[in-house]
This record gives sequence, structure tokens and C-alpha cells, in this order.
Amino acid sequence: MLPNERLDYSAISQRKRLVLPGGARLAVWVIVNVEEWDINETMPRTVLTPPAGGAPMPDIPNWAWHEYGNRVGFWRMLEVFDDFQIPAVLAINGSAIGRYGAIAQAAKQRDWEFIGHGFGQKNMQKVADERGDIRRTSAAIREATGRNPRGWLGPGLTETWDTPDLLAGEGYDYVCDWVLDDQPVVLKTSGGKTIVNIPYTQECNDVAMMLIQHHKASEYQDRAIDQFDQLYADARHGARVMALVVHPYIMGAPHRLKYFRGALAHIRQHPDVVFRTGEQILDWFVAQG
Repeated sequence: MLPNERLDYSAISQRKRLVLPGGARLAVWVIVNVEEWDINETMPRTVLTPPAGGAPMPDIPNWAWHEYGNRVGFWRMLEVFDDFQIPAVLAINGSAIGRYGAIAQAAKQRDWEFIGHGFGQKNMQKVADERGDIRRTSAAIREATGRNPRGWLGPGLTETWDTPDLLAGEGYDYVCDWVLDDQPVVLKTSGGKTIVNIPYTQECNDVAMMLIQHHKASEYQDRAIDQFDQLYADARHGARVMALVVHPYIMGAPHRLKYFRGALAHIRQHPDVVFRTGEQILDWFVAQG
């Protein structure tokens, strides 16, 4: 199915007003992406360009750059979540659950939601067996948490033409790859089921800001606050959803962490804002009818 066949166009100004419980205006969810990078393959991203160019293997500098996030950066970020008592959503590669068991255990202890993020950190269009990859990811999360995952985030937000159909067929209730709205939207699938897209973000995403646009670390806080302030104002017309996206090897770096903390501190000052997981946002939206 083509994208415009999966969802109908809808102007946000012409929709039924969405209302959050308790008179809240904005639902904020924070997604922590934990990945395993295969040392035997080209690294998904790089901080250092190899001196002679190309994609050498093993690529120790860039593999180690990412590995720092799971060894140190995640634990630094975890203190921020604990200090603010904010629930997070763990978007995790299925293979990373076994590799970084302490991270999975820490997230489970805090009742974070686990969502599928591919079995490995690879473009879904390059996965030989997409359905098998989804099933392996689901099985890894189920073994770690005792629950089937309800949400999915493609590695790098990548999908094939069939991804929503496969996800719906494998029991997923929501996806995050379609970054096109400030409210959840319903996607059609070829099997007749529907799957909901929960608002994610490419703008308040540390990959875009730090690695692609090469901004100073403080850009994360500045942009997150500006994004929040506008969505908060928009929400006078009906509830909105805001996402914040972080990766341990990026915002968990020593020189960046305070800007992640600063963004959350600004948002936390507003009493009519609620922090939610993806499945909590989904269940609220579905109940709206």
C-alpha cells in the first residue's frame, strides 16, 4: 500500500477535540534508543572518518564511541529519569537485550515500556527476512519482560512497503515511524487491521541535532523548550503529544547531559502536562473513540 492509501488526510483544526484525563493539555513521552552495533558490519553512524576513507572493519573507534553509551552514558541518563521520576520507553534492538542485560533489567525494574527496534541496528530494507526479524525482536522482549511488545520503532525509522502490515499481523498495536502529526493517527493495513502511529520526532532527536546538523550540545535544550512551548500553546485547542528522543552514546555524553536535564526541568514545571509511555498514549487515544 502507498502511504496515502494507509491514512486519510486530516487537518488538525477540523478534528474532534481530544481531552486528556484531569484537564492535562499535553502528553510527553521520552524514548531511549538502545542499540547493538555489529562490529562485523559497517557502523550505522560515525563520529570519526577513517583516515583513508571507506568503511574499514573492524571499525574500532566508531564501535567504541557507541559502546560508551551503553557502558556509561545510559547510567548517567538513568539518574535524570530517577531524579524526575519520569517513566521512559526503551526502544531496543532484540539482540541488545542479551548483550546489555543490565540495561534491560534496570528498565524492567522501573516499569519502563519496551518497544521493538529491529533485532539489530540495520535498515529494515536491508533485512533479508523482515517478518522473521520482527518475530525475533518480539521474542527477545517477551523473554525479558514477560509481555508481548505493543509498539515498534524502525531502526532509523526505516520501513519497507509491507512493514505496517507485518507489524499488525504480528500483534503490534502501534508504530512510531510516521512522523507527520502532533496527535496519534490510524494507519490501514492490507490485512484489514489497523495500527496506530504515535507521534515521534525527528526535530527533538539527538541524532538529527548532534550528529547530522552538528549543533552545540545546548541546542537540545533550546529546541526541546521551544517545541514544548509551542505545542503547549497549541493544546488549548485540544490535547497534543510531544516526543523527546535520546540515545545513550549521544545525550549520555558528559558535555551534553545537563541539557537533557534542563529540557525536562522546564517541562516538569507545568502541572497540566503528563509524562506517559507509548502504550498509555495509545490506550487513551483509542478510548477517545
